[in-house]
Amino acid sequence: MVQDVLQVVEVDSLDWQAVRNAVNPSSIRSNMRSIVERMEALLDRADGPGLLFDNDRADPADQVIQVSAVDAASPLWIVGDLHGDLLALEATLAAMHDPARQPDGGQPRIVFLGDLFDDEGFGLEVLLRVFELIVEAPDRMCLIAGNHDEALSYDGVRFASSVAPSDFVDFLNANLTHEWIERAGKLAVRLFARAPRALFFPDGLLLAHGGFPLVDLHPRLAETGEWNDPLCLSDFVWTRAHPKARKKLPNRFSRGSQFGYEDFAAFCSLSASLGRPVTHMVRGHDHVEERYAAYPTYRAHPVLTTVALSRRLSRESFGPYERVPTMAQFVEGGLPRVYRLHIPADIIREVYPEPDSGSPESETIQDSHR
Repeated sequence: MVQDVLQVVEVDSLDWQAVRNAVNPSSIRSNMRSIVERMEALLDRADGPGLLFDNDRADPADQVIQVSAVDAASPLWIVGDLHGDLLALEATLAAMHDPARQPDGGQPRIVFLGDLFDDEGFGLEVLLRVFELIVEAPDRMCLIAGNHDEALSYDGVRFASSVAPSDFVDFLNANLTHEWIERAGKLAVRLFARAPRALFFPDGLLLAHGGFPLVDLHPRLAETGEWNDPLCLSDFVWTRAHPKARKKLPNRFSRGSQFGYEDFAAFCSLSASLGRPVTHMVRGHDHVEERYAAYPTYRAHPVLTTVALSRRLSRESFGPYERVPTMAQFVEGGLPRVYRLHIPADIIREVYPEPDSGSPESETIQDSHR
């Protein structure tokens, strides 16, 4: 049984002013052409972009990756939903590189759990910043598709999305005459089309944005062993965790079906029979108020939800405006260690004024940035 004691580290002492200074949308946009060209070249490589864990794919089209080994010499970090939160992204990067967490100077590796944009914020800048991280060190970056990422499409004329909110699509379509914004959007579609939907680690950890193949798919999966079945891929991305239920009936008319703790136990048993033992899971998708949750009902097979959001989204009805974003560090054989990043409230409100106080989040790019 996996060690289910959740370690939580409170991060108060970062150089928060340096984090604030790193949140510079204009600087990111001024480098947009270079970032996009480098990312296009990476995806155009004949042998593939060589992202973290790509070597473990069974074939180039494999999106449910069985990881062969984890290098213990380099820390592995997990960053959940960002939804345009450039401040939270820069805070996670600063915390990862803080000497207090990197005493040996090891280079961090990052798995992003998806949902980089939508919900206002700085969707373009977060996307470009993640592109920049990837092109600088592709073998240290892994990007799992979230539902907002998977929902993004391009038909050769306009962008579309099959999920709401979809304000990033509105932004892209409003800027179709801006060559580099359009190319950044098309790059996102390309990148997420090939991105993994799940990672199975040798110690029993499952990483995905949402969940796992629900119980109605288990007989077929047991028979075929086809992890890349489109319905399986969809469940890894779209399903939600119910905090207390034993079981939930799958609803194929809604991609937002929930699962319960006995559903996850059943999946763990099935997965083991198929040569991929699963004992615990880390996911994003659910924007819990504390920005992390490990429900007691899942004690036998722990599930950790982690999201990196420093503000209350407009679709969140309750709780304080300022939030404490979280990230997690891989711990072999146990639940990852959770880090809570206590960004000062005044910085959060400076970057993200509440919507009724003149938020810059609705601003579109000006001609001077073209």
